[in-house]
Amino acid sequence: MDKHKFVEFVKIARRLNDIEIIPLLMGSVGLEVITGKSWDAQDIDIHVPGDKRGWEVPPELNIHNWNDIVNIMNLMEYSLIDLHEHEFSKDGLSVEFGIIDTLPSFAGVQLEDLEMHQMGDVKYYLLNPNQYLSVYESSSKDSYRADNNNNKDFRKIDFLKSMIYAN
Repeated sequence: MDKHKFVEFVKIARRLNDIEIIPLLMGSVGLEVITGKSWDAQDIDIHVPGDKRGWEVPPELNIHNWNDIVNIMNLMEYSLIDLHEHEFSKDGLSVEFGIIDTLPSFAGVQLEDLEMHQMGDVKYYLLNPNQYLSVYESSSKDSYRADNNNNKDFRKIDFLKSMIYAN
């Protein structure tokens, strides 16, 4: 597991908590936390409150408190490199923001079912294995992800199924 990316997520989450945002750690870093297995995370995926219509809304408007998030990331010396993807970069590390409110329509994951975690005074959400399975199964149907993700989603799906059904 790449602890560096998780530690950086916690630093960002602390700042988001300061503006009353409890972020959801998504992607491979979150999956590493719940499985204890390295998934060669390329970036940090953080979901925050936003417009549930997602990409139908202009990128500068679809994430709530976007200007505050940009200010936080700038204070942490990150640079916005792609507004459409809500992607920031610092020292070769990429952090992308998504919209937590799209989870129910995208993967059937209900927001009230998310598990809150706490590390010291920092609060954040993590998906459980069943929720991750729903997300990756939905993602695997996306042709862009399938073409550009080298079947990593399918490896994650197989692992999650074996983890869930072994219990």
